[in-house]
Amino acid sequence: TTSVDAALSNPAGLAFLPKDGFYTSLSIQSAFQTRNIDASCEALGLDKYYEGKASAPVIPSVFAAYKKGDWTISGFFGITGGGGKASFDDGLSMFDAMVIGGLLQQGIPGKAYTLNSYMDGKQYIYSVQLGLTYKITDWLSAFAGGRMNYFTGGYKGALNASAAVDLPLPTGGAIPVGTELIGIDLDCSQTGWGFTPVIGLDAKFGKLTIGAKYEFKANLNIENNTKINSLRMIGAPESELEDYKHGVNTPNDIPAMLSVAAAYEFLPVLRASVEYHFYDDKNAGMAGGKQKFLTKGTNEYLAGIEWDVIKRLTLSGGVQFTDYGLSDDYQSDTSFSCDSYSLGVGAKLQLSERADLNVGYMWTNYEDYTKTGQNYQGTNLPGTNVYSRTNKVFGLSIDYRF
Repeated sequence: TTSVDAALSNPAGLAFLPKDGFYTSLSIQSAFQTRNIDASCEALGLDKYYEGKASAPVIPSVFAAYKKGDWTISGFFGITGGGGKASFDDGLSMFDAMVIGGLLQQGIPGKAYTLNSYMDGKQYIYSVQLGLTYKITDWLSAFAGGRMNYFTGGYKGALNASAAVDLPLPTGGAIPVGTELIGIDLDCSQTGWGFTPVIGLDAKFGKLTIGAKYEFKANLNIENNTKINSLRMIGAPESELEDYKHGVNTPNDIPAMLSVAAAYEFLPVLRASVEYHFYDDKNAGMAGGKQKFLTKGTNEYLAGIEWDVIKRLTLSGGVQFTDYGLSDDYQSDTSFSCDSYSLGVGAKLQLSERADLNVGYMWTNYEDYTKTGQNYQGTNLPGTNVYSRTNKVFGLSIDYRF
């Protein structure tokens, strides 16, 4: 794109805005997702489907650019990553397996207790980007700028296993029904800052446009602000979950990213483009150093088409394929990815000479990831998790040229 939304995706292309002046765009997206885990460990008696639901009715972003002669200053504000918020009303298999395994070691079978749990997790990266574009020649432009990223997230949940019957003790007597055997309460928020330098180039050769952008890695550490972190087990002193202790810092770098795209105008009313993205995930620090378990960085392949049906109406469609370098050691209940392809359709309605209305819809189809091992959730027992996701996003934006 060389419209105002290029402030994020192709900032060097802003040099080719049609006229000098101030350009703005306000975008609202609504996203609805699921993140599900089908867990199975026969030795633990665990066969459960954990469904995580996430909805974000209002995800705003703002684009702005001011062009004067060969110079264009641009800015962007929005949510650029993090994964949003998910609620698991029945908890997560990683905590259930830990509790069930601990009770089995004490000789307490599954029918002797009741288990209740839930977990909410959220991750957002809010970003503000500013930069300058310069038109070097009639056909070539360059961009330099930077983006400040603010991470906010955390986990909140609880788990309780209590005796369903009176449990006899080896020394005599019994644990009364209803007694808590294991309990977990967690309320941990996380924050962090990181800066991303950004450079770009854009070139126009008649009907062909080629754009490129490189985002450098942002070093980002997130710090725990823990209000509650309680692990209780009958007959043992209260303790804490190590990863969620107050003040603990965890690396959560934003990886370097390269994008290259080419667009061609076949007819005055018909345009098409292809694009490639590479995310250097293997060289971005992650919690527990799990980036070393990736087999490669992330590759994305995109294509799109635009058709001006009439002077005031443009229709569009696009596709994106996302290929991660996943492995079993990389995937976890609190952070898992799935290869996917996305389909999108959209329309632009010209409301006036200065204003456009855009609407869009995107649907993502994910490939299930099956993780099978002999040390299920650290229990030294065989088990399997099948990770799956769904995603649907609606979008609406208004572009205005002053």
